[in-house]
Order: sequence, then C-alpha cells, then structure tokens
Amino acid sequence: WKGHIHCAEILTQYSKQNELIIDVGCGTGLCGTEMNNRGYNNIDGFDLSIGMLNEARGLNIYKDLRQGTLGEQLEYTTNSYDAAVAAGVFSQGHAPPSGWDEVVRIIKPNGHFILTIRSDSYELLGFKEKSNELIDSKQVELLESSEPMQLLPKGEPDVYHIIRVYRVLK
Repeated sequence: WKGHIHCAEILTQYSKQNELIIDVGCGTGLCGTEMNNRGYNNIDGFDLSIGMLNEARGLNIYKDLRQGTLGEQLEYTTNSYDAAVAAGVFSQGHAPPSGWDEVVRIIKPNGHFILTIRSDSYELLGFKEKSNELIDSKQVELLESSEPMQLLPKGEPDVYHIIRVYRVLK
C-alpha cells in the first residue's frame, strides 16, 4: 500500500508543518508516520477501531486520538483543522460518501482535504455525486485529481486509485 506515502507528500504542497492536521481513519498510524517524517508534528487522528487506535497511540506522534465513525457526527469543533488526510478510508465496506460532510465541517476555510479512493468506488458508490454536491454548494473546490494509479500493486494489481485534493471554501 502506497496511498499514505502519496497523501503525506501531497500534504507538503498545501500545508505548513506547524498547521493542525487530522488523520481521518488513522488506523495504525501509517499516514501519520509519513506526515511526521516530513516534519508535521501537530497531528490528531480518529478511527473506528479501538485496537488500531491503541497501535497508533504507541507511535507517540499524535496529539489527540479518538474513536469516531465516518457517516456520523464527529466530536470535533467546526473549523478546527487546517487540513485533513484520508488514505485508504473511503471505499466499499469502509466509510460512506456522507462522511465527507463531517470532514469538510471540521476543516477551516481555505484548509485542504486530501484523500485516496479507488477509481471504481468513486464512480459507483456515490462519491462522485458527493464531490459534485460539495462543489456545487460552494463548500469545496477541487484543486487536483490524479490519474488512476496502482497503490497496492502486489496485492491488487488490477485495482486503481485516484488522489483528490479539495480546498474548503465555507
């Protein structure tokens, strides 16, 4: 899996190292580690799994770790974060498109939302419609959308992902 590496690298183009970042669906901390390796040390995270959060906690790179469920209201203040990164989170059987609403809510105006998503999930599972809804309602603007790429070439060589970067407008 290479999505977390790409997301952390893209983050360096949009956010300063001292800004407050939320690792959405942080899991065991793969993306947080990559961000930390690039000089980011003001990182919070949340995940559905307590077990994964416990592993992430052991890395000592997160300021705050919480349990949270995408698709439900998150226990964060509106406009709290300068950027949100979601690597490998929004896909079939994981987090629904409705989870984007809460992520956008907790990002400050002019902040960034960087995510990986399977190309087929984006097209078929309502994420494209959610993206269009957020753009049409002027909550976000799309800054980048990568060409489809293999982010898990050994495990899923026929599966392609895209990386999208949004700027929050609200």
